[in-house]
Amino acid sequence: MLDHFRREMPQVDTELHFASTFHLLVAVVLSAQCTDKRVNQVTPELFRHYPDAKTMSLAEPEDLLEYMGSVSYPNAKARHLVDAARMIMESYGGEVPSQMDELLKLPGVGRKTANVMQAVAFGQTALAVDTHVYRVSHRLGLVGKSANTPLKVEQELMRHIPAEDVPRAHHWLLLHGRYVCTSRTPHCDSCQLEPLCPKLISGSKL
Repeated sequence: MLDHFRREMPQVDTELHFASTFHLLVAVVLSAQCTDKRVNQVTPELFRHYPDAKTMSLAEPEDLLEYMGSVSYPNAKARHLVDAARMIMESYGGEVPSQMDELLKLPGVGRKTANVMQAVAFGQTALAVDTHVYRVSHRLGLVGKSANTPLKVEQELMRHIPAEDVPRAHHWLLLHGRYVCTSRTPHCDSCQLEPLCPKLISGSKL
């Protein structure tokens, strides 16, 4: 399966649009339970008004809502983004921290978001587990049934995927889940992994 992904997607990256590490952080926070397509629709105007941590730290959550009201849970995300921007200014000199423990201190940043930041922004060996990665990992038999939380899936995948593949593996599994092994009706008839797939559909969702 890894050989397939290496061959078919040798160069792969996030589908979120960003021009800085701070932009990526904002986009990943907004993408929680929301599509990347929707996030990419709202971030250009949001970033035009709040291009960095300094400008966003001076705003109030209600100021951001004008530009991000169409994403899921906009009130909570606006509050998290303003609070995170203020912490970045006060504690990290205006730069998004790269270490896991520091990232997790930022409001609105959980382990998945922190792993995305480490892998995409900082080139570290980290693997984020979202709903797509969780689902595909179980359906393809890459993890056992006992891996019943995102953290357990992450830990099991990290044990078996070579370090040099880990940053890409998140995108491989995510994109496979987004476009092929979809949640409700997986496209098994057009899946190139079909001959290898054990089709462990039951219990594959969070």
